[in-house]
Amino acid sequence: MTNPWSKQHVLVTGAGGFIGSHLVERLVAEGAHVRAFVHYNSRGDSGLLRLLPPKVFSQLEVIAGDLRDPQAVNLAVEGCQAVFHLGALISIPYSYIHPLEVAETNFMGTLNVLTSCRDFRVQRLIHTSTSEVYGSARQIPVSEQHPLQGQSPYSASKIGADKMVESFYCTYELPVVTVRPFNTYGPRQSARAVIPTIITQALTRSTIHLGSLDTTRDFTFVDDTIAGFIQAARTAGVEGAVFNLGVGQEVRIRDLADMVIRKIGRPVRIVVTPERLRPEKSEVLRLLSDNRLSREHLGWQPRVTLDQGLDRTIDWISKNLDRYQPDQYQF
Repeated sequence: MTNPWSKQHVLVTGAGGFIGSHLVERLVAEGAHVRAFVHYNSRGDSGLLRLLPPKVFSQLEVIAGDLRDPQAVNLAVEGCQAVFHLGALISIPYSYIHPLEVAETNFMGTLNVLTSCRDFRVQRLIHTSTSEVYGSARQIPVSEQHPLQGQSPYSASKIGADKMVESFYCTYELPVVTVRPFNTYGPRQSARAVIPTIITQALTRSTIHLGSLDTTRDFTFVDDTIAGFIQAARTAGVEGAVFNLGVGQEVRIRDLADMVIRKIGRPVRIVVTPERLRPEKSEVLRLLSDNRLSREHLGWQPRVTLDQGLDRTIDWISKNLDRYQPDQYQF
């Protein structure tokens, strides 16, 4: 059977991030020519791409720039048949402090990507949304028809980006598909996210400091999330659609921490730290994915259980603890 990615020129924005680096690795393995767009810095730091095997990294075309710069985005998009747009500022606590930077990057950056994809006639754009756009669930499970609620500057910026994507599909018939991951986790993820936060502290400290313990999330292992991106890119007839990528399993943060502690096998106490608590009206209380559209239209289904995924994540983090600072609250 013909490999659909063989000799395809593909751009990944946000390639140096957690999900982005895994997607880049998968696309290279599939035979694509991958252009990796990373945020410029004077150190020449390509983010998590530096953790890829040298054989994989050597095949990449790495371009540094800023999504807010239309010329930089044009240079990245030109010549690509497919674009995976993952580039964004994703920290919710950071968006409380720097809402302008988050809005400019996530909204205007997406507009620049859309405009370039339109002008260069990209064959398929995969846009990355987030389950945070739903806010606290009004109905469980959460389908793609759930109201969008901007409970943080981050989620508001992503709602705006999602709607701009929708407008380019409706106005210009841009062949775009939106995927909406639910709390992806796995190897390489930073301690900004809750699972690495719990694991790093459980491995090294007698106390785990967390925010709210009663919120629930739907955790998806990164390999499954990447499979959803790939399916969204190569499935015909789904342009303009939005797809949830969530397991469909609701887990309370307190129970998640207990699972990790049992697996690590050390006596660890859990403490709620005020600085980690979000403003009351901003906190998303429940998230549980309805993934029926992804199953029915993309042929996607999660394959890694939370138990399996935690084992693989704990194993990776335990071998890479020098990359983490468990004593610091990273937001």
